Amino acid sequence: MNTSFNLFDFVGGVHPAENKTQSTQSSIAPAGIPEKLVLPLTQHIGAQSKPLVNVGDTVLKGQLIAAAQGFISANLHAPTSGKITAIEDRAIAHQSGLSDLCIEITTDKQDKWVEHSGIANYQDIDASQLISMIQEAGVTGMGGAGFPTHVKVSANPDTIKTLIINAAECEPYITADDMLMQERANDVITGIRILAHILKPESILIGIEDNKSKAAEALNLALKESPENNLIEVIVIPTKYPSGGEKQLIQILTGKEVPSGGLPSSLGIVCHNLGTAYAINSAITKGEPLISRITTMTGNACAAPQNYEVLIGTPVKHLLEVSNTDIKNTSRLVMGGPMMGFTIDQIETPIIKASNCIIAATKQELPDPAMEQACIRCGMCTEACPAQLLPQQLYWFSKSSNLEQAESHNIADCIECGACSYVCPSNIPLVQYYRFAKGEIKQATADKLKSDRAKVRFETRLARQEREAAEKVAKRQARAEAAAKKQAQKKAAPAQDASDSKAPPAADIELLQKKFDATKAGVTKTKEKLAILLADENADPEKIELLKGALTKAQTKMKDAAKVMAEAKKAEKASASTSSDKGDPNTPERLKNKLDLAQSRLETANKRLEEAKAENSDKIEAFETAVTKQLERVNDAKLALETAIKTSATNNVPASVDLETLKQKVLAAQTRVDKANERLNMAKEQNLETVGALQTGLDKQTSKLVDAKAALEQASTEEAK
Repeated sequence: MNTSFNLFDFVGGVHPAENKTQSTQSSIAPAGIPEKLVLPLTQHIGAQSKPLVNVGDTVLKGQLIAAAQGFISANLHAPTSGKITAIEDRAIAHQSGLSDLCIEITTDKQDKWVEHSGIANYQDIDASQLISMIQEAGVTGMGGAGFPTHVKVSANPDTIKTLIINAAECEPYITADDMLMQERANDVITGIRILAHILKPESILIGIEDNKSKAAEALNLALKESPENNLIEVIVIPTKYPSGGEKQLIQILTGKEVPSGGLPSSLGIVCHNLGTAYAINSAITKGEPLISRITTMTGNACAAPQNYEVLIGTPVKHLLEVSNTDIKNTSRLVMGGPMMGFTIDQIETPIIKASNCIIAATKQELPDPAMEQACIRCGMCTEACPAQLLPQQLYWFSKSSNLEQAESHNIADCIECGACSYVCPSNIPLVQYYRFAKGEIKQATADKLKSDRAKVRFETRLARQEREAAEKVAKRQARAEAAAKKQAQKKAAPAQDASDSKAPPAADIELLQKKFDATKAGVTKTKEKLAILLADENADPEKIELLKGALTKAQTKMKDAAKVMAEAKKAEKASASTSSDKGDPNTPERLKNKLDLAQSRLETANKRLEEAKAENSDKIEAFETAVTKQLERVNDAKLALETAIKTSATNNVPASVDLETLKQKVLAAQTRVDKANERLNMAKEQNLETVGALQTGLDKQTSKLVDAKAALEQASTEEAK
């Protein structure tokens, strides 16, 4: 024990009643195996673990049941053997009182281990391998924060000068580390030496308060029994709360202050809890993962205050039964100490890796908080604050949700020790206000980060769309220039056959079809993205408006492309019909078509005449004249058709020739119907304005197909006779 070490002090701090002797009268006892264990997947700072088991699986003690997700996360192992009976939300050990995803194990009481083994000579093992073993064992900080230990021991050894072991255990009631040092000092020292082997510090300081004389003696005795590492010093410090805070202990032992928002590693210092060193020893020398911890069970309602070795996941109810706690006389159940702990409402809440104490307090011991009164600006909170903050100002900012001012006054440096609340004469629960503000700041920061990422993605997408649009414009200009050049070459060349010049190249129509398909795909994709945004309640209205504008432009481009393609196909068809030999116009087939057209026009004229009469229009006389003329055309067409039929019979035209012609007519009519139907479906799908006209065209082509089939059937019947 070093009594000549030059100690420093920190500003603030308080001296609450210790209440430690109640639980140090007996040795550490096993808490036993409960009927069920409930293991939260989030028992540490960082990402939640991922379950590796399913309901119904049988597991062994020490088996990995949930894997760490990312570097800042921790593995979770089965504390005993049994069966997985649930993976669902349960109440967890957290001041919020909320539930989280947990794995429930129904124990089989056999406590059967999975195969495991440790390392006898850790000095011969590379530091990286030891860090991997610590990570695999799921070791986290045992002092309360629960930071994954493998992250802290991964610091660059070249920058670490001092390793500090936190054995202060300054909070009232808690004696878990005290009894651990008294009874298992050799294992603790071995764990410290493993840390030293990894970090290679120049000095190792164990800070312990002067109210733990037996523990300090046990540590010094263990050092004397194995003096191979003379860097370790046990430093006794004055008892004052919160001397066990990481920054406060560093200041006491080294006189250095960790800068605001900084880490001890910036000063060449790494600080680990004494319980963490014990867990590291178990992981390396025994190959055992972190599946149990020492927990203090105390309070005036507890008949046998004592420290127990408790399996992780043990319900608090089981500890109350083991310690003969009077549940009816228990006014409050506190997990942790009275200064930084929190009240739990459900006795099924499980013990986690950071649970160092359960206080079963009577009403006289921890009475209900007095009514909050107005701040009298006495300044006592400022004097007690060990972080040298302005608690009164932080209170006003937190209460009014002035998060920006709270941040500027370094609320993040608040260690939530409760010293300000302890001395406040107005009974203001200051720490609760600070916790609320810090939670709001954390959420606001996460929301801003999410918004910034979305903004970057949106701006990147807009830039890509602009680039693609520019590329399309350039391609269109290039095609236009090529077409103009080609046209000029055609004019300079000798005139070609009229039929060839009128027919557009098939490649042009294929290009138009591809362009239409591309615009159609763009419309579909934009609609899908817009639907996703509209379904999102938190979507940015500006993004929705931009997408709506983009959709309108895309639909316009699609309609234009459809129109251009339709005109090209129409021109191709007209060119083909012009270039083909029409033959004799006085054949029965052509005269029949002429008669059908005349009858259709007569029906239209009669319809318009009836409408004019119904409206008493002044155009009745003109429509009557039109009907008369159209009737004459119908009669002339009938006469011409009859004459052609008689002439054909007189000239003994073979029936086979007539049948072949009628078959070709049916095929041609069927082709026209198919094309008309295709165009109509396309117009309906794209919601074009030409749907009505295309429907009328389809009806006419269908009527002609029916007539052609009837004529073919009649001719076939006559030939059979």
